Amino acid sequence: IQRKFSSSPYEVYFPRNSAMEWQPHSPNCDVCHTSCQGIKRKKQLPNLQLAKRLKIIAERARKNRCVKNQGKLNNKNLMKKITNCKKIHLSTKLLAVDYPVDFVKAISCQICEHILSDPVETTCRHLFCRTCILKCLKVMGSYCPSCLYPCFPTDLVTPVKSFLNILDSLTLRCPVKECDEEILLGKYGQHLSSHKELKGKEIYTHINKGGRPRQHLLSLTRRAQKHRLRELKLQVKTFAEKEEGGDIKAVCMTLFLLALRAKNEHRQADELEAIMQGRGSGLHPAVCLAIRVNTFLSCSQYHKMYRTVKAVTGRQIFQPLHALRTAEKALLPGYHPFEWKPSLKNVSANTEVGIIDGLSGLPHSVDDYPIDTIAKRFRYDAALVSALMDMEEDILEGMKTHDLDDYLNGPFTVVVKESCDGMGDVSEKHGCGPAVPEKAVRFSFTVMTITITHGNTNVRIFEEVKPNSELCCKPLCLMLADESDHETLTAILSPLIAEREAMKNSVLLLEMGGILRTFKFIFRGTGYDEKLVREVEGLEASGSTYICTLCDATRLEASQNLVLHSITRSHTENLERYEVWRSNPYHESVDELRDRVKGVSAKPFIETVPSIDALHCDIGNAAEFYKIFQFEIGEVYKNPDASKEERKRWQSALDKHLRKKMNLKPI
Repeated sequence: IQRKFSSSPYEVYFPRNSAMEWQPHSPNCDVCHTSCQGIKRKKQLPNLQLAKRLKIIAERARKNRCVKNQGKLNNKNLMKKITNCKKIHLSTKLLAVDYPVDFVKAISCQICEHILSDPVETTCRHLFCRTCILKCLKVMGSYCPSCLYPCFPTDLVTPVKSFLNILDSLTLRCPVKECDEEILLGKYGQHLSSHKELKGKEIYTHINKGGRPRQHLLSLTRRAQKHRLRELKLQVKTFAEKEEGGDIKAVCMTLFLLALRAKNEHRQADELEAIMQGRGSGLHPAVCLAIRVNTFLSCSQYHKMYRTVKAVTGRQIFQPLHALRTAEKALLPGYHPFEWKPSLKNVSANTEVGIIDGLSGLPHSVDDYPIDTIAKRFRYDAALVSALMDMEEDILEGMKTHDLDDYLNGPFTVVVKESCDGMGDVSEKHGCGPAVPEKAVRFSFTVMTITITHGNTNVRIFEEVKPNSELCCKPLCLMLADESDHETLTAILSPLIAEREAMKNSVLLLEMGGILRTFKFIFRGTGYDEKLVREVEGLEASGSTYICTLCDATRLEASQNLVLHSITRSHTENLERYEVWRSNPYHESVDELRDRVKGVSAKPFIETVPSIDALHCDIGNAAEFYKIFQFEIGEVYKNPDASKEERKRWQSALDKHLRKKMNLKPI
């Protein structure tokens, strides 16, 4: 009725824990009066009866108000009994200044009427001490003690900072006897601790250690936790020594499991039990490392993932970064001790050498060629040792397969294939690092075979099944440089080659399977494509007149003779020819000198084994045979002048045949 006829909306708040008390809004409204009396109106009442009834209603309302006020007082006393904070909260009587009543009411708790201690604010804007309101909400129900508005512990917030500043600046009289000092509320705890009277301390010692309630055990520092649990720890220790043979850990774990299961948290209890029995649900650090490397995660990205997974699942599935670093040490060169007999020339005897700067061995002077690159590498001998230790199981298994005693100490002969190739487009996608080439060169090696001399025979105990797989190709040096840049390549790879040359004439002593074994190395530089062979052997580029990296044939000679060519070039011969090119001992012209050295124009610095580049050979063969088969299908010997459309038909016929018969996908 009120909402229908008035211009402003009329709101009624219903209390949660008591019945609504209705009041008539007008003395002339028969509807309200009848509702209040709880009887149905049958007919219009005469005015005398109405006046009498109104008098009765007014009397009842007055009585109700008295009862209500009395109830409020009782309620307040009950709440004060619940909080029982007389000894821990400060009375408003201690205020040194005679503040106005309203101000005192504003800075005091509306339950205990003491000065606010660790104040909190409800959603209905009433202020209470934190401990007081939490106790009342627990006992009396979830509503505000002042206005009965719904209120929950999660709704409580700290008041604005300006109010807290006002609170801290209140002046109090010290309650300790014989101390008339006036202090600020913010510094009250500090002042109180300076008093030596124990009695006074006991009365007011709990207040104002920052005005906070007792902190939860888990939120304390480790030292504070130890202090609080000291008595319990001693009791557990006594029990463990008496009943469980001193196994404190087992007692604590069992208590924890029982506590979890009592709260029906069985999944968590099962996981804890699994960890206790060594069946941990977490991944091994080496597995986590493999995940991090293969998904290209940086350390910070991995750490974020680790934290997120731990927070979401509540389990440590991934291992922390320090565990990964420890696992990585065992996998990288520089972890296993070894020795060379005789010791390597110009190479340190220190075996704990990890990743080193590729430029560290370069002399720096004004006249040097400016090296504009970043290079990282392993020391060659340390990397070889690491590779052999990775293959320890394969080596011992190979010996067992050939019925050899696994205590044989060698000598083992290891054939190592060296590879080097350039990579294009490795530019930095984000950020702005140093100005380096957007190309990289990677030098690596693969252990191809391992043989052992047993009696008078050589037994092959290991052979790499997939020699071109990236899994067996061990990185040795990585540099940001162009593979055509002969000077940079020479400067960075020369130390590696020097280490390799030293290892050729020495024997490695390495403990494997608990026995000191000896290893000799044979190096084969076969993992180079034609471009790199020309680069490291000091030959002219592939557009040269001297077209072959294996012999001295020119283009003209090669076109006239497709069969009779023998391998004539070698690394030593190329070095000799470079010396001739450099010194020109016969004082010849440029053309005569070039003809003499057969295309050698730079210093060769890596010895390569003359071999055909299999990849380019395969591509060339495939392209050539693809063409030949098309010509056979179209019988080109009968019709040499076939049109473009006809040639297309030959190709599609061949493609169809390859798909159907050979299950190949022509590209």
